[in-house]
Parts: sequence; C-alpha cells; structure tokens
Amino acid sequence: MSLLLDFVNQQLNPQANHPSFKAGDTVTVHYKIKEGDKERIQQFSGVVIMRKNHPSTASFTVRKISNGVGVERIFPVGSPFIDKVEVNKVGIVRRAKLFYLRELTGKSARIREKIVNKKAQ
Repeated sequence: MSLLLDFVNQQLNPQANHPSFKAGDTVTVHYKIKEGDKERIQQFSGVVIMRKNHPSTASFTVRKISNGVGVERIFPVGSPFIDKVEVNKVGIVRRAKLFYLRELTGKSARIREKIVNKKAQ
C-alpha cells in the first residue's frame, strides 16, 4: 500500500532538477509568464528567506527590495512555470527561516557571504 502511495505522489509531484540552495542564499528565479497567447520569462532575484520541504508541497520564498518596498514571492518547487534557478551567492546564516529580515533595511539587512574557493573546483 505504501509503495502505491509513493508512486502516486511521484506522478503528481515531479521532481524538479534545481540546484541545491537554502535560506540565506541569493538566487535568481527565471519564471515563465503567459500573457494571452505569448509567453515570456521574467527574472526574480533576491534572498531566500524560507524553504518548505514537505514532499508534496515543497516551496521557497524569495525576498527583494524594489523601489524601497520589500517584495516577497513564494515559488512552488515542482512548478512547471519555473524555467531555472540560479544561485548567485551562498550566504552564511544560523537560522532556517529569516523572517527578521523583514524589519531590517539597508546595510543591516546584509548577509555574510561564503567565499567559494575557485581553485578547488
């Protein structure tokens, strides 16, 4: 019975092949938007403040500041409208949910960046 339920969940929720990222990382999400009969790709770049990893409803929240106003957008991981996800910076944070960033602005809202060694790769 459990195998049957797992099979149905896999069919309903296909696994997306996005790079691994976590809260604190700066990502760019390329999202497909349909307007009438046309389709275009819009980029949304910001800091991941939250990941929900329940298998059937996995999602992540990205926050950015646009014209002085904080904008958050929730993306389902298995959405067919996500074209690709690029990880721009890997952040160093100690929490899984970064809701405290909502009250911070300017330099206090910065996240320390993990330095990636180019020679090791």
